[in-house]
Amino acid sequence: MRYKIILASNSPRRKELLAGLGMPFEVKVLKDIDESYPEDLPVSEVALYIAGKKADAYRDTLANDELVITADTVVIVGDDILGKPVDEADAARMLRLLSGCTHQVTTGVCMLTTTQERRFAVTTDVTFKELSDEEIHYYISHYKPFDKAGAYGIQEWIGYIGVTGLQGSYYNVMGLPVQRIYETLRQLDK
Repeated sequence: MRYKIILASNSPRRKELLAGLGMPFEVKVLKDIDESYPEDLPVSEVALYIAGKKADAYRDTLANDELVITADTVVIVGDDILGKPVDEADAARMLRLLSGCTHQVTTGVCMLTTTQERRFAVTTDVTFKELSDEEIHYYISHYKPFDKAGAYGIQEWIGYIGVTGLQGSYYNVMGLPVQRIYETLRQLDK
């Protein structure tokens, strides 16, 4: 790889997933990046929009041999985006919305160097069984999913017992579509 890779995320899941590609990288996170988006933006475009805003914040800080990867993941139910829950009641509300239905998880990614930029979004359909209140409360009390969009981590207990179907990238649901990132890195390195 001709670039030093920078992951612009403190997410332990994103660090783990990128490390799985076997390429060295460092984590560098700028503070106070505005993650707002226009209210009239279609929900399917929000993750890519925010990933782009994150990348723009790094644009003037990159050296010629650096490549920054920014990402944003959203959980979409119908026309609504489920962000990170603010408390237990909010997490329970979100999990009830996901219970017994299929929703979308979209991750927007921006890969930026001083001379090139690649932006893409990956969407995965996830189907949950009907979750009981007991299962929801057990998950929230034991796993504290307050740092996760949609109030769940597919790699945790709730994913083991609740996910009945998946169409698309499992790793995208965890927060980083590593297969697509790998292919894009290969193209940028040519």
